[in-house]
Amino acid sequence: GRPSFQMLQALATGAERPPVFYYAFDLLRHGGKDLRARPIEERKKKLVGVLKNQKNPLRYSPGLGDDAAQLLERGAELGLEGLIGKRESSLYESGRRTGAWIKLKLQNAQEFVIGGYTNPQGTRAGFGALLVGYYEGKKLLYAGKVGTGFDDQLLRSLYARFKKSSRKTCPFDNLPQPAGGRWGGALTAKDMRDCHWIAPKLVCQVSFTEWTRDGRLRHPVFAGLRNDKDAADVVREVQT
Repeated sequence: GRPSFQMLQALATGAERPPVFYYAFDLLRHGGKDLRARPIEERKKKLVGVLKNQKNPLRYSPGLGDDAAQLLERGAELGLEGLIGKRESSLYESGRRTGAWIKLKLQNAQEFVIGGYTNPQGTRAGFGALLVGYYEGKKLLYAGKVGTGFDDQLLRSLYARFKKSSRKTCPFDNLPQPAGGRWGGALTAKDMRDCHWIAPKLVCQVSFTEWTRDGRLRHPVFAGLRNDKDAADVVREVQT
């Protein structure tokens, strides 16, 4: 019953044929009338009437109440990416971003071992992205690139630390990977020519939306180094 970005991608590429449903959450026109200037409660009430006798794949997406703390907690339990908060009586303002509708993101996070980095692009200092992974037994498995969450000062300071622990060989046991991969983002033998390797001792905290089916991180963001965690203890955590 959970929405799945990965399954939607599989459908788009023709790799799989998962069940698809269309959840309608708003109604902008009805009976030739523009409803965008009407309160959201009125628009949703009309939408219920429109969908009353409809069958799958059309479904109505109802409101979930106003207890934000409880909703966020439940959303995290279900592994959802986030929620959309909408102010009571808000209008539909085409082409504008307003405070009436807000994104409430729910992301996964855990520690990862830094095993290398890529070259910077353009005017970026230090490095381009971290190459991170986790241990499965004694094997260090590659989990993906982390290229956001840094400012210039952090890029430079991390790069200085990396230079002191450089090594010639790749520390990841599952590299190189086949070109492309089903979900993209693979690190191939060709890509590895532009990578730099370090001793897998530094641990960092990374937030991300989900794991792909190929075992890589989707939308990872660097959150900081973890000096309290030994690299050998970093494993893939079970996401609830």
